[in-house]
Amino acid sequence: MSESTDRPLPSARSAPTVPYASYLRVYEPLAAFPEPERTHWTAYARRGVIPTAQDELRRSLSDLVRVPVVGVPARESADAFTAEVSGVLLVCPWRTRLRGWLALQELQEWFPLPVLDAALPPAVRRRQVEEYERWRERNPDARPWIRTGVWQVPLRWFVLVADEEREYLPGERLRYRTPMVEARRRLARALRTLREAEGYGMLADGLVEVGSWLEEFHPRSMVELDYGGLLHALPGERLESDRSARDLAAGIALLRAGDAEGAVEAYGELAERWRAVRERLFAN
Repeated sequence: MSESTDRPLPSARSAPTVPYASYLRVYEPLAAFPEPERTHWTAYARRGVIPTAQDELRRSLSDLVRVPVVGVPARESADAFTAEVSGVLLVCPWRTRLRGWLALQELQEWFPLPVLDAALPPAVRRRQVEEYERWRERNPDARPWIRTGVWQVPLRWFVLVADEEREYLPGERLRYRTPMVEARRRLARALRTLREAEGYGMLADGLVEVGSWLEEFHPRSMVELDYGGLLHALPGERLESDRSARDLAAGIALLRAGDAEGAVEAYGELAERWRAVRERLFAN
C-alpha cells in the first residue's frame, strides 16, 4: 500500500494494556457504507482525533468491569480505526459489542466449565446468548471488521500478506498491510496448493473460513495483520527476526514444487515457533 497515514490519539505513552492479542482488520472505503453510517464516518474522520488499539482495549475493558457482571458491552461502539491510502479514506469499525458476543461463544472452547462459571456466571451467559439471538434476527448480514488471535497470530493469516509488506517499529508496531485484491489472490492460490496435498486439511479449512469472511467486504478494501499486544509479550530480538509470512510462503512454494519433505520441515518449524507462544496463555 502507498501513501498510508494514521492519526493516533495525541496522548502520552503509557504501559500496554492486556490481553496479548493479534488482530486481522479490514478497512473499507466510505462507498461501502450505507447512509447514515457513511455520513457518521465522514464526520468522525474529520474530527482528526483517531483512537489507537490501546484506546479501544481500555474502553472495552471499562465497559466490562462492572457490578453486576455484564459479559458484553451494553452498547455498540461508534468508533473506528481509519487510514488514508492514496487519498482515499478507509474505515475499520470497532463493533465491540458484536465481537464480544462472538468471543463469548469461543470461551467454552478455551476454558473448563468451572473456570468459565467463576468468571461469567451461567445466568449472564444465557442472557447474552438471548440478546445476541434477538439482535442477529434484526441484523442477519452483520459481520465484524476485526478478528482477534489470543497469544498467537493464526498461521492462516500469514497467507494473506507478503514479507515486503512487513512494517516493524521496535516498541511501537509490527504489522502488514495489503490491498484486498492481493489478499484474496494469495489465499486462492495457497488454497489450491493445499487441497492438492495431503496433511494440510486443517490449514485449508481455516483458509476457506477466512476467505468467506473476506468476500463480505468491498474489493477496494485494505487488509491489516497487526501483532498488537504480542509486541509487548515477545522479546525484541524475536520480533526483529520474525518473518512468518515469508516462511509460510516458502513452505507453500515448496509444496507447489512437489517438495513435500521440505514443505513439512518449513511448516513444522513455523508451527512450533507459534505453538511455544500460544502455550504462554496457560503459564502461571
